[in-house]
Amino acid sequence: MTHFPPPVPRPAPVDVVLPCLDEAAALPWVLARIPAGWRAIVVDNGSTDGSAETARGLGATVVHEPRRGFGAACHAGLLAADADIVCFCDCDASLDPALLTPFADAVRDGTSDLVLGRRRPQGRGAWPPHARAGNAVLARMLRRRTGLRLHDLGPLRAARRTALLGLGLTDRRSGYPLQMVVRAADAGWRVEEREVPYRPRTGRSKVTGTWRGTWHAVRDMRAVLQQPPLGPATEETAR
Repeated sequence: MTHFPPPVPRPAPVDVVLPCLDEAAALPWVLARIPAGWRAIVVDNGSTDGSAETARGLGATVVHEPRRGFGAACHAGLLAADADIVCFCDCDASLDPALLTPFADAVRDGTSDLVLGRRRPQGRGAWPPHARAGNAVLARMLRRRTGLRLHDLGPLRAARRTALLGLGLTDRRSGYPLQMVVRAADAGWRVEEREVPYRPRTGRSKVTGTWRGTWHAVRDMRAVLQQPPLGPATEETAR
């Protein structure tokens, strides 16, 4: 009788990084909408509401990132990913991860190198005026810095994992999403923006829910825009 070795598990076709800080109430909705066959990587950034246990119970891969910061959580998820294509999505139920399917398709087909979601608010309270105003200012600054005519710096996005690591992203706070776009533009990437519905989040925002949080995010992002273009990333900066 011929014995064959067990099949070697293949990486998921797409990994979805979900930075998480006290999002236990939103996780069931979010994880139920991850496209079939994709892997959800929930990066717990110090939750105290049982988010990690909830995510693990719903079948997600859980990564713990003790350093506080949106960028720290996103980058920990990127380092934990092994799929060719990596997507990012907030974990607060404001964005539907199922919307990432055409994003990943565009990257896989070679149409785009980085696909971003342009948020369109659905109902009152989905996007506070002060947060929207800050985003618009940063989008204008981004156009002047890179020439990219983008309207939003939202968290819903997709790109190839090895290419993202090659950008050498160093910001570990609110500037991480902007730094990704700036360095992608400097590297000559094809960046595309697609409209997506933006729902009122579950729970209170840690960043854009307050003027103070919005100001800190804008400050972090302005610092990113003032950075000079960098050369190729080293292995150390990729981590």
